[in-house]
Amino acid sequence: MFCRGVFLSILLATPLACQREPVRVGSGPALRQALAQATPGTTILMAPGDYTGFAVANVLGTASAPITVRAEDATKPPHFTSSIQLSDVEHFELDGLLLTDCEGNGLNIDDGGTFATPSHHVVLRHVTVRDIGGRGNHDGIKLSGVDDFQVLDCTIERWGRNGSAIDMVGCHRGVLEHCTLRDREEGSAANGVQMKGGTRDVTVRRCRFEHAGERAVQLGGSTGRDYFRPAPQGFEAKDLVIEGCTFLGSLAPIAFVGSDGAIVRFNTIYLPRKWVLRILQETRDADFAPCRNGSFTDNLIVQRGLDDVVNIGPDTAPSTFDFARNYWFRSDAPARSLPRLPVAELEPRGGDDPGCLDAAGGDLRLRADSLARRHGAEALPKRDAASRK
Repeated sequence: MFCRGVFLSILLATPLACQREPVRVGSGPALRQALAQATPGTTILMAPGDYTGFAVANVLGTASAPITVRAEDATKPPHFTSSIQLSDVEHFELDGLLLTDCEGNGLNIDDGGTFATPSHHVVLRHVTVRDIGGRGNHDGIKLSGVDDFQVLDCTIERWGRNGSAIDMVGCHRGVLEHCTLRDREEGSAANGVQMKGGTRDVTVRRCRFEHAGERAVQLGGSTGRDYFRPAPQGFEAKDLVIEGCTFLGSLAPIAFVGSDGAIVRFNTIYLPRKWVLRILQETRDADFAPCRNGSFTDNLIVQRGLDDVVNIGPDTAPSTFDFARNYWFRSDAPARSLPRLPVAELEPRGGDDPGCLDAAGGDLRLRADSLARRHGAEALPKRDAASRK
């Protein structure tokens, strides 16, 4: 007769027996083998050291059991000096990797050219990409055909001169949060974050941009029709949000380029070199709407010497934009702080020094007595961490 006590002991022990131990790797070949053999729920821990880049495809976790590659020691990240490419991955996470000195892009994640089956539910945490590419279109992180993604607490420094720190083509439902993008003040790259090729429903939140390309954030762009994901629908990018971010320098921190419905709110913009924002149209096919329906509200802008803060290109619809409740301060001419805009602004503010704690040292937080405390990155309404997409 089977003993109930024995049955209960077996039942209680079964989940513990099924728990999977992490797979520990210490070399490039071992990592590639572990990824080839990974099944839902696998965690791969990477020992400190130098690794060669690699390309893998069809690494498939599940919603309840993602596949994770993580630094074993967060203080000593595994170091790659050549590119990583991940194609057709699902429910996949990278945590704590360092990439430097790659000749082309640093980290590539894509749909393997099969546009109907994007990579999805991809999470990047604490990934650092530094000093990659040359004078070409080389990106720190390249996302092509990736849906439902998160890029969190990542750092990208000095990428290809004609490239972007983070470049998205045909990506949907994503969030970039608490990332730092840093480039050279002179001879800077093309873009910090670029979202184009049908990219939609992406939020960039609480990130820091330091001289992060000529256009620190490009909402849209110019994409060959064959690269759109899905097929072109009349816009380069749609329904984007930039909020709670801090911008130092750049030729133009914000560029709306063939976008539809982009929102830029509660950001701090400090000493842009030529314009605060641009409204441009680079894809001029007949079935594309002009750049339109942008919103620029509740931002804090400190500038010097700029008579024109908005650059408007041909074939755009600037009258469809709205400006509201921004705080403007022109340090060389405070009485002329409120700028000329393409449409009348609702409740503009400004004219007095907002009182940054240490602007010269890069600390743009505001003093407690600042008249601008309801504007800019610090004023973004707080969100529960669970609200991350």
